[in-house]
Amino acid sequence: MTRGTGRGGNSAAPRSVDVARLAGVSQKTVSRVFNDEQYVSADVRRRVLEAAEELGYRRNNAARALASGRTRSIGVVTLGTALYGPASLLMGVERALRDTGYALRVVNTVEGDPAGIAGAVDSLLDQGVDGIVISEPIDEEGADGEVGLRVDVPVLVLGAPSPVAAPTVLTAGDGADLMARIATEHLLQLGHMTVHHLAGPQRWYAARDRLEGWRSTLAAHGKDVPPVVEGDWSAASGYAAGQELAADGAVTAVFAANDDMAIGLIHALTEAGRRVPQDVSVVGFDDIPVAAHVTPPLTTVPQPFDAVAQEGLKRLVHAIEKPDADPLPANDPPVDLVVRSSTAPPQNRTTPARGQRTAAARSRGAAHTPPHANGGRSTPH
Repeated sequence: MTRGTGRGGNSAAPRSVDVARLAGVSQKTVSRVFNDEQYVSADVRRRVLEAAEELGYRRNNAARALASGRTRSIGVVTLGTALYGPASLLMGVERALRDTGYALRVVNTVEGDPAGIAGAVDSLLDQGVDGIVISEPIDEEGADGEVGLRVDVPVLVLGAPSPVAAPTVLTAGDGADLMARIATEHLLQLGHMTVHHLAGPQRWYAARDRLEGWRSTLAAHGKDVPPVVEGDWSAASGYAAGQELAADGAVTAVFAANDDMAIGLIHALTEAGRRVPQDVSVVGFDDIPVAAHVTPPLTTVPQPFDAVAQEGLKRLVHAIEKPDADPLPANDPPVDLVVRSSTAPPQNRTTPARGQRTAAARSRGAAHTPPHANGGRSTPH
């Protein structure tokens, strides 16, 4: 038999019957393997997949869609940004989909567009997707109208309340408050009297969750809740916040809502003569690749992007393929803390110079936004 390569030229595209013949099985068995059905032995599955790879065979998803009424595709609504969190979560979703047999269709939203989610969902529904993943981290002003958006396919929402109504709505990756509590607990257990917080922009769901986890932990331990300093996720905003916090001798511990801001914060503290961790301990959030290699290496809370995406996609595919079955239970990944050299028990507490603003002098719990690298514009709430 002359085998087609499926890669162009004069060779005919291989068919499932060719795979069956090479693997020594029936065409129905080939179909079962590629539909991930049960009752196929591991040896038979291996032979079919090896034959398919040798021939360059790919399933005809268009034909399968006509037969099943499904396109075998899942759409993702995500914020168009290079920020570490949303970008890493999107990559996790893409990796999780590779082994499901579903194609990925992505529509990006734009920060500042209150109709972004509705438009993105409509675009995906026009493409006939079988399910939708919403990874939209921002609560845009005027987005209330999107809450009433109704779709007729299952939806997985990552890290935020659902903005849509659907036959099945699943959630995953919404444990930022717990991770913030663990970061804050770590600093308190080291003996710090309280913990300051460098928050992310409060239009982001995750930033609000991290702030609430920090605040509730201090309250549960009967600790003073210092004023919140708000950044914009960038190292530059962390540096600006650090210049302010460095002038306050009462500050001995800071939990930053992401690693980039924590790195900028450490830069400003060090520049001002406040040693990390001897004078001020700092905890970040995300565990970005560079966090282990800054000076000092950063204690931080890793986000399990791949685990969240894998677990969420498994539940979404189950809802698509078995619409009458009960949803799979959520299985949240464990929360961890990577302890490095940026945290230590408090040692020397400096006395603020005359005229310096201390935590006690500020209004408890009030939010303040430091000047940023963008000309001093604050992030809207």
